[in-house]
Amino acid sequence: MVLKDLEKYNQIVIQVHDNPDADAIGSGYAIYRYFQSKGKDVRLIYGGKYAISKSNMLLLISELEIPVEFVNKLDKPELLLTVDCQYGEGNVQHFEAQNVAMIDHHNTGRLSDDMAEIRSHLVSCATICYALLKDAGVDVNEDKKIATALYYGLYMDSNQLAEINHPYDRDMVDFLQYDKGFINRLKYANLNIEDFETAGIAILRHSYVERHRLAIINSKACDPNILGLIGDLALQVDSIDVCIVYSEYPGGYKLSVRSCLLEVAANELASFLTEKIGDGGGHLDKAGGFINADRFMQIRKEQSIEGYFFSRMDEYFNGYDVINYNDGIQQRELFKVYQKKAAVSGYVKLTDFFESGTECRIRTLEGDVFVTSEEDVYVKIGLDGEVYPIKKARFDECYCPLEEMFDEEFDYPPSIINISENETYSLMTNARKCMSSPGGKVYARPLDKHAKVFTRWNYETYMSGRPGDMLCYSTNDEKDVYVVRQESFDRIYEEADAKIDK
Repeated sequence: MVLKDLEKYNQIVIQVHDNPDADAIGSGYAIYRYFQSKGKDVRLIYGGKYAISKSNMLLLISELEIPVEFVNKLDKPELLLTVDCQYGEGNVQHFEAQNVAMIDHHNTGRLSDDMAEIRSHLVSCATICYALLKDAGVDVNEDKKIATALYYGLYMDSNQLAEINHPYDRDMVDFLQYDKGFINRLKYANLNIEDFETAGIAILRHSYVERHRLAIINSKACDPNILGLIGDLALQVDSIDVCIVYSEYPGGYKLSVRSCLLEVAANELASFLTEKIGDGGGHLDKAGGFINADRFMQIRKEQSIEGYFFSRMDEYFNGYDVINYNDGIQQRELFKVYQKKAAVSGYVKLTDFFESGTECRIRTLEGDVFVTSEEDVYVKIGLDGEVYPIKKARFDECYCPLEEMFDEEFDYPPSIINISENETYSLMTNARKCMSSPGGKVYARPLDKHAKVFTRWNYETYMSGRPGDMLCYSTNDEKDVYVVRQESFDRIYEEADAKIDK
């Protein structure tokens, strides 16, 4: 769905869910302003039993002059556009409409179509609206009220940015020019006495697993940022290294994850806990997710949600190896020699973007990669959009540069950001093709269990490897250790008729 397709309707009512939060109001307001600018007869409404009463929401609406209406009756509009919710769900008052469209990020099993933009992999609906407005040619930074409303929606729905995961979420944080002073005022208007009591009761009811130094905490339904507050406080306890806080919400369970262990990335753990039953992601130390209740019941049958967390965490802690490039290669007898097939991929020279010595952040679907621009450092771009730095000497050994532009299309084209100046460019603007030199060799073996591989390039975090993925290291440098997804490895390498040096 694109916003322009909805411009054929003249009477448009934008509906957000009952008891709306900052993400709903901010997202609805941004879309309201878009259609208002197109001369449409547009309203922003919500229904339900109660009018908005939380202090931060009242301040947001008042300061930004958001014309949201609390209604229980509605004449059948030409178009009803639900934002941050889906028509027919239990937390959305039902109104009749001639036509219905939806913009949402909640995972209810519904798919996108011409009248629905559902992106459950994004942490906030504000992110979807930001992307839709950008695609429509709108610069949201031209109106600070819109930028501020969208930022606050993302801020609150991502547990104060702790759970952002997708590069579109990170782009919003980096590039929205919002009213920072007003956001600071809102930050200190988030909690009321009921929230304070909710956090206290949840902490008193915590469960502790000593062998994992793990706390699991069940909270009654509350704003997502309260879950994060509880997790942050729990992690300050000297015997707790990992914490999961969860609460039941309409349609499932919201969870917040905290970790202070280098070998337990919170974003990976959130993805692990929501695998096949929801969505999760975030940062290394703070992350979150949502478990769909219907999917949970289908897969886990009679298991309780608390029992699920206990059993799944046992699986997690017992299910991985830690591999550090500094420790050298273990079990060499399991490795075989593989050689590269002749295949085309992409590459860029970092100095094509920034002068030597510039600290850069490369943004990809799999996360941010930090590197310093140097004449002898290139960036390789794979056929799935994955990127990794490579020394020029190693590049020259393994690849032959071509003159043709590398014009592959990806869900999110990787970009490069100058950290000090906050300048950003798409890597694809200067990406050229390169041909892998047939016969370039590596040592590799399949992983038989999950692994966390600390590489030379990302020594403060790790590459995650799944069973069947290939653990590789260079034939001329055993500390050049990395993981390649099995499906990618099979496209790139074939077994070589050679013996490994034991």
